[in-house]
Amino acid sequence: MYTPRFNLVDDEAEIRRMVAEARVAWLVTAGADGVPQATLLPIIWRAAPAAAGTEAGAAAHGTVIAHLARANRHWRAIAQGSPALLIVTGPDAYIHPGWYATKAETGKVVPTWNYSAVHLSGPITVHDDPEWLRAAVTELTETHEAGRPDEWAVADAPADYVEMQLSGIVGIEVAVERVEGKAKLSQNRSEEDRRGVVAGLEHEPFPGADAVASAMEAGL
Repeated sequence: MYTPRFNLVDDEAEIRRMVAEARVAWLVTAGADGVPQATLLPIIWRAAPAAAGTEAGAAAHGTVIAHLARANRHWRAIAQGSPALLIVTGPDAYIHPGWYATKAETGKVVPTWNYSAVHLSGPITVHDDPEWLRAAVTELTETHEAGRPDEWAVADAPADYVEMQLSGIVGIEVAVERVEGKAKLSQNRSEEDRRGVVAGLEHEPFPGADAVASAMEAGL
């Protein structure tokens, strides 16, 4: 991912927060024919075991788990251990040049787009073991149901129905070898320009604009 130094997010705790807030990622892989395929999936990024903290490679960054519908041909094109990319996107927004203080001063401004993103990459494994799938689905459910007043659990559904649903999916596990974080939030602009962008975004009707404004304001 192209990341100028002023847009770099290199704190893994912050990157994990970004991923946890997004909750989903695009899984991108290429099959033997070289054609890329992509599927949007709910994910969990598991931390590496404490004992693996000093090891190099995938162990240091943990694993991402998810699942694909068995009817989705994407998984059939995945070779075990082949490279995979997970793209996690945060809020994004168009930046109108007129919001910059520099517009009135010199006119030397152009539009841009602000956004945050995380790329996680490493070898991928497809799991078809029912117990692995049950554990993964249970973990995903517990994560996304947490805090709800009427939390739903896998055990709430009839056992035979759960078995049927599990037979319709395959598991995905990516050993994360590379972590890239980026937050493009006008950090290369003056404080006056950035404050102008925050004020402008607060009046935008488009989804994501408020969240981009909040992220920019937090960095001022």
